[in-house]
Amino acid sequence: MAAMAADSQLPDVLTRWFTAKGWSPRRHQLEMLDAARAGAHTLLVAPTGSGKTLAGFMPTLVELIETPREGLHTLYISPLKALAVDVRRNLLTPIDEMGLDISVETRTGDTPSDRRKRQRERPPHILLTTPESLSLLLSYPDSFTMFAGLSTVVIDEVHAFATGKRGDLLSLCLARLQRIAPALRRVALSATVADPDAYRAWLAPDGDIDAVTKVQGDPGAEPDIAILLPEGRVPWAGHSGRYAAAQVMAEIETHRTTLIFCNTRSLAELIFQDLWKANEAKLPIGIHHGSLDTEARRKAEAAMADGRLRGLVATASLDLGVDWGDVDCVVQMGAPKGSSRLLQRIGRANHRLDEPSEAVIVPGNRFEYLEAQAALDAVEVSELDHEVFRPGALDVLAQHVMACACAAPFDEAAMLAEVQGALPYSALDAGTFARVLDFIATGGYALKAYDRFKRLTKDGAVWRVSHPRFVQQHRLNAGIIVEAAMLTVRFRNGRRLGKVEEGFAASLTKGDTFFFSGLSVEVEKIETEDLIVRASSRPARIPTYGGARMPISTNLADRVRTLMHDEGEWTRFPDDVREWLEMQRRRSVLPAPGQLLVETFPRDKRHYMVVYSFEGWNAHQSLGMLVTKRMETQGLQPIGFVASDYAIATYSLKPVTDPRSLFPPDILTHEFVDWVQSSSLLKRAFREVAVIGGLVERQHPGKRKTGKQVTFSTDLIYDVLRRYEPDHLLMKAAWADARARMTDVGRLANLLDRAGETMVHADLPRVSPLAVPVLVLIGRERVATGTVDDELLIEAEGLAAEAMRED
Repeated sequence: MAAMAADSQLPDVLTRWFTAKGWSPRRHQLEMLDAARAGAHTLLVAPTGSGKTLAGFMPTLVELIETPREGLHTLYISPLKALAVDVRRNLLTPIDEMGLDISVETRTGDTPSDRRKRQRERPPHILLTTPESLSLLLSYPDSFTMFAGLSTVVIDEVHAFATGKRGDLLSLCLARLQRIAPALRRVALSATVADPDAYRAWLAPDGDIDAVTKVQGDPGAEPDIAILLPEGRVPWAGHSGRYAAAQVMAEIETHRTTLIFCNTRSLAELIFQDLWKANEAKLPIGIHHGSLDTEARRKAEAAMADGRLRGLVATASLDLGVDWGDVDCVVQMGAPKGSSRLLQRIGRANHRLDEPSEAVIVPGNRFEYLEAQAALDAVEVSELDHEVFRPGALDVLAQHVMACACAAPFDEAAMLAEVQGALPYSALDAGTFARVLDFIATGGYALKAYDRFKRLTKDGAVWRVSHPRFVQQHRLNAGIIVEAAMLTVRFRNGRRLGKVEEGFAASLTKGDTFFFSGLSVEVEKIETEDLIVRASSRPARIPTYGGARMPISTNLADRVRTLMHDEGEWTRFPDDVREWLEMQRRRSVLPAPGQLLVETFPRDKRHYMVVYSFEGWNAHQSLGMLVTKRMETQGLQPIGFVASDYAIATYSLKPVTDPRSLFPPDILTHEFVDWVQSSSLLKRAFREVAVIGGLVERQHPGKRKTGKQVTFSTDLIYDVLRRYEPDHLLMKAAWADARARMTDVGRLANLLDRAGETMVHADLPRVSPLAVPVLVLIGRERVATGTVDDELLIEAEGLAAEAMRED
């Protein structure tokens, strides 16, 4: 047994269990126990494989061993359903081995309704759930008795949602729980936190950072990360690493179990098919992503846990916390986009502190090679990506207040004080809160004539739900994750495979084939909510999914700029990457960190401008739209633009001679506002906040609205509000979302602020080496078929030969 303070002695049964396993409690596990005995809120920052989950639960086990009791003792909050299921499995093992009378259950959207009802009446000692399911629990009158004796809340992988809307909801739920159970202790766990103090403040009641003790785990073994280079050269184009399917299959063959991470669901389906074609040994491999049916995901998770799969292709649906001890290699297809994300994914291998995690990155092109190298360097010095905390969203607040009203009437002043106890809402003023209440009570000025929006009624200082139907309506529709309209993919016999977006389904006709859940399926029939398919052996398309892409993090972008500019670093690079940079330096300019390089050149009767801004795909999409609009104003006759994480390229009939004039800071106050209002961006953002805020329902009792019906409803309301009440609460919330999430306006503003001073303009006679990876995207960005990368490569090689010519 490791040395420990007198107040952290373990009960005999726990000591015997550690001894039987040949283990000793780690220092941070004992410090977590000390903090619990002192009644302190705690943030544990410890690497994957260090026993974080056990450290979070050990105080609960000790308390229930020393003082057995009935009722709910600990609530565990997970960002993923799969993680809650996995933690239950891993927690029950020691409980069973010690013979403890401690009950552990999960509660998610997949939990049967009869069990959910029983859990409210007779809760287990430990309940594992998600923020959305907790919010629903708090909407019931019996939540006051269910949570009255709650001792501890454990929030796992807190970095995954604290800074977003799910974090806003959880923060509000914690404030409510603290009111119900004032002695409640809050605990948060994470392996990848760049700013622990920011998370301590988020976790603390009333943002009191000193109330939260930080426990730092010991560092684990250094990860063993390699960049996989293809036989031959690093590709000029592509972003998926698909060219390396045979080499990835070789990694699967030489390891016990390999996790292959992809940045998108579409890419996961593509990579699975590529690996299957290269799988000559017919090894068992599977696929897992968020659009697959629950049963399909559970089967893949169980097969991994039992060691029956040699490889699993996955997306972010599995990059958090799931503990499969036999995973001994992680492959990242394409660039990781951030050092924190890479560390999180690497941590899925060798879930043990003292053994190095083995990982392989497969870059999709030459810029991605630099990004992969930058990520390795960042991991080596433990540099993580910083998260941005922002004020809480008002649509989330409206949903939470409605949930509280469903549980019981409330006093306005008391509710405001409770809400202000959540850090994201600590600066909320009484006037704004009154507007939120008025929105729930009337729908707002332009909608107050309609009874369907009158969900709350004021009786003196007390607010109550106007009619019982609104309670049912809330519970059917509550939630923060608003997916695009989806259709269920199923066989004629009723077996469900998962869901595809309505937009993709609309592009299909009877007889079309597409890959889904690792199968080639043929469309038999398209119904209102279902896509009926049958198995096929014909070549197939890949489903496309909307939503913003993961942009490269600011830290990683800065490191890529430094790698490009510092010739001393180039000796580490493959010959072709080094030659690429050397030729760029000779023929054009390699921008210094902080410089904005703009190249202009003619090709095939068009004029190109390439801007190397390194601000990520989302910001570049917005910048491309704004710049081409300004080009139109200047009579340059733009044809279009393409964007990557690293650059944007515009092409026009007339040349750009003064690029500085295209990047004024006031573009964000003029063209930006016009563009957002005239595009679908604001309507899409409004649809989300209208659903979250409860203005539009996704479901009625016994019937779910189709995506088209929801979109039609929100578009009608949007048009009314834009005309008659443009400062409506939800219009402001939609603007905030459109600015921040959909356009990365912060990064855009920083770029435009410095553009005039830092711009270096290189006017060239022909295409530069650095321009090749972005130029080959023209006309190809949205294509998703099995031959795309080959076609891009052929086109890229011709363009590259032109760019790499010395004369």
